[in-house]
Amino acid sequence: MLYPVYVHKDKDSAFGLTFPDLPGCFAAADEPAGIPSAAQEAVEVHYGNDAEPITAPTGADQWAGSKDFKGGSWMLVDIDLAKVRDKAVRVNVSMSEALLQRIDQYASKRRISRSAFLAAAAEHEMAERANRRWTRTR
Repeated sequence: MLYPVYVHKDKDSAFGLTFPDLPGCFAAADEPAGIPSAAQEAVEVHYGNDAEPITAPTGADQWAGSKDFKGGSWMLVDIDLAKVRDKAVRVNVSMSEALLQRIDQYASKRRISRSAFLAAAAEHEMAERANRRWTRTR
């Protein structure tokens, strides 16, 4: 997911990263090229062992006018939330028996589990919706 990150740098310091959507989560990078990996690592460390919910990202424009974010710049950083919390959780879902049979046949042909198929289908659908939303706003 693309999270807005406020990037600031004082003379003779590393680049500081602040996540306005993720209170208390901060990072630093020595070079601009290291910002994405530093951001990912910071989110993994901050939320990795915590039950605290990870908030959905907002747009940088929501924060740009804030007095807390002056003198730096904004970036959107892609944070892979699957790397943050990858613990499998059992869920109970209901669907038609016919649909479940089609899912099982499809998953079996591809040698994956029903759970893996449903997770991949959900990720695909959410990515498609996010892409359509992003395309409409351009």
